[in-house]
Amino acid sequence: MTTKNLLMWDESLFRDPDVFEIDYVPDQFEFRDTQMRELAFQIRPGLRGGRPLNTVCKGLPGTGKTTSIRKLFAELEETTKKLVPVHVNCQIDNTKYAIVSQIYRKLSGHLPPASGTSFKQVFDSVARILQDEEIVLIVALDDANYLLYENEINRVLYTLLRSHETYEGTRISVIVIISDTDVDMSRVIDARVASVFQPTDIYFSPYGPEEVHEILKMRVNQGFFPNVISDELLRVVVEYTVNAGDIRVGLDLFKRAALNAERATRRQINIEDITQAYEVSRFMHLAHTIKALKDEDRQLLKALAEISTERNEMTMGEAHKSIKEKVGIGYTRFYEIAAKLHAVRIIDLHYRYGRGRTRLVTFRYDPKMVLQYLQ
Repeated sequence: MTTKNLLMWDESLFRDPDVFEIDYVPDQFEFRDTQMRELAFQIRPGLRGGRPLNTVCKGLPGTGKTTSIRKLFAELEETTKKLVPVHVNCQIDNTKYAIVSQIYRKLSGHLPPASGTSFKQVFDSVARILQDEEIVLIVALDDANYLLYENEINRVLYTLLRSHETYEGTRISVIVIISDTDVDMSRVIDARVASVFQPTDIYFSPYGPEEVHEILKMRVNQGFFPNVISDELLRVVVEYTVNAGDIRVGLDLFKRAALNAERATRRQINIEDITQAYEVSRFMHLAHTIKALKDEDRQLLKALAEISTERNEMTMGEAHKSIKEKVGIGYTRFYEIAAKLHAVRIIDLHYRYGRGRTRLVTFRYDPKMVLQYLQ
């Protein structure tokens, strides 16, 4: 390798490394125009001082839900001070008190005291700010699947959406972001919440191969210096990303591959950098998906993974027979959860033809790795 192909100690392949971070919000955000227009329509009443409409954004992980909300909220903050958007990560803040504390921080600039402050005191302070400053509040509950346990979703929505009954003049709306496409909010929420929630559903479908290629190409042009990665290797990353079903896999793969090349002081990414990076990046979708599963789903997945460490494939009947005593689940419910695990790309359900048609269960990942992430 010639000297001109080697990086100097103070050189980098990255023009802008932030481009490959998961929480990066690109200036040019493609293929979500329809969803963005629908979200803008839902929010529009708030720009006139009214209460925005409530919304449920639903789609698999890595389909642009959070980026759409962050981009829209950034535009709102540049446009007006009277409509205040608050984004809450429910993986971290998943209790009523924690969520209201984040709202309080957005409005006041600091969190409430760590101890000695009741929920009522914090929410009283939030309502007082909304009343005194005539602010309309819109709260995005991201990864709201984490509020489904122990009925927390109803407590949060009831507090926010019925605030006007206790605090006259408060106007609060909610955007619920769900990564579990099987969640039916009409069945999750109770009657006293349903009467004021009445959301519009906005669906975020997985990106197609052409869309993935265009998104990743734009990130490459923005994040790397010229000629760091060839068109041929870009297509390899696109294929990996499409198979994973999560755009974040491709972004993470680019970052790791470039770091591998930098470690070797090369000016270009090669196929070895990509395959080595993929051994880590490919589990990003698995990790995020497992986090979004319900306890019942995790129990079934764990039982299936334990069996699959010894058997590469099994029929649906064999799988159910092997785990029904361990998990205590009937065949119908077993099939429903298995179909969900197939939909989120952890397992595959496919047919084997012979004397009739037999449905088989196989894992997309090494079952031992699934068990590791389940822990």
